[in-house]
Amino acid sequence: QVQLVESGGGSVQAGGSLRLSCAASGNTYRGCMGWFRQSPGKEREGVAFIHNDGGTTFYADSVKGRFAISQDNAKNTVYLQTNSLKPEDTGMYYCAAVGGSAIAAACRMIQYYGYWGQGIQVTVSQ
Repeated sequence: QVQLVESGGGSVQAGGSLRLSCAASGNTYRGCMGWFRQSPGKEREGVAFIHNDGGTTFYADSVKGRFAISQDNAKNTVYLQTNSLKPEDTGMYYCAAVGGSAIAAACRMIQYYGYWGQGIQVTVSQ
């Protein structure tokens, strides 16, 4: 079992930044960690992913160059630095984990994520 708790969300004006954190507890071995988001009326979409090797990351095209995912294994925490935020980045952001080993390519596939946080709201105003 893995427990995930997000923090760092809030409201910001367009062009601003937020740093989201996801603290993990329980089974410390996770093949992948990911950040997803969901806006009203839309499907949940993957935003950024990191493999447990720490060096392999993936990003949705919509956030490339603006968002950065990182992890601190000593703190069992994954971060999502969001910069140059746009109103279309508004949504509920979820941290998720793939339990057990996984190949890097699997990190981008939502079906492999079995553990989810409760979500945290990010609102970007014009």
